[in-house]
Amino acid sequence: MTQAATIVTAAALVIGDEILSGRTKDKNIGTIADFCTNIGIDLREVRIVPDVTEEIVAAVNVLRKRYDYVFTTGGIGPTHDDITADAISAALGVGISEDPRAIELLLQFIKPENLNEARRRMARIPHGADLVLNKVSKAPGFWIENVIVMAGVPSVMQAMLEDVGPRLSTGAVTIAETIEAGNLPEGAYAAELAAVAIENPALSIGSYPSVIDGKFYNQIVVRGKDAELVAGAVAAIRIFVTRLQAERV
Repeated sequence: MTQAATIVTAAALVIGDEILSGRTKDKNIGTIADFCTNIGIDLREVRIVPDVTEEIVAAVNVLRKRYDYVFTTGGIGPTHDDITADAISAALGVGISEDPRAIELLLQFIKPENLNEARRRMARIPHGADLVLNKVSKAPGFWIENVIVMAGVPSVMQAMLEDVGPRLSTGAVTIAETIEAGNLPEGAYAAELAAVAIENPALSIGSYPSVIDGKFYNQIVVRGKDAELVAGAVAAIRIFVTRLQAERV
């Protein structure tokens, strides 16, 4: 019997009115998803909430109990609407204050005379949190319990992911195989694909249509933790895809 793979799960919480209004187009979700997939963490859920303390607190408290990790992005800058740190401290029931470690980091990027009250807001860290470093702006994020709080600026967020990566617990990496179904319509193979999916409940099997040069094009993707199961499902799918393609010639 194949040994059960270790599963580590995560959620992403995107914070910001500017995302919900459409003014800013989120780039962080895809980066987090790729990052998690590559190291063996299953990103199971993504939420977007406004800059409202109650909304942030509610989402954090649901997600942190449901998943191994919660990655948040946005709301840790110097302006009045950057309320993520306070919301996280409220959600976890801990105090928050200016952290000397964070001040030291900020002074690597900001001259002492320019470290005004607004910029010092970026040094307010919930009590008991570890800092999340970034090589871009030096202003830190933080990690408390299983909640990892990062900046919304994509380049800074990615630098923070790179910092936390080695410290994360990880599970089995998901294997993904793609079968090119070409111009086969989904309806032609839907029943047979469903049968393979029913026979392989441990796998994720999906059909993904697209339009290329004005014509429909389909790909079938098989994902799973067990290489043998993935290979078996891929082989079964290729048999009927090849047959259906030959029938269309």
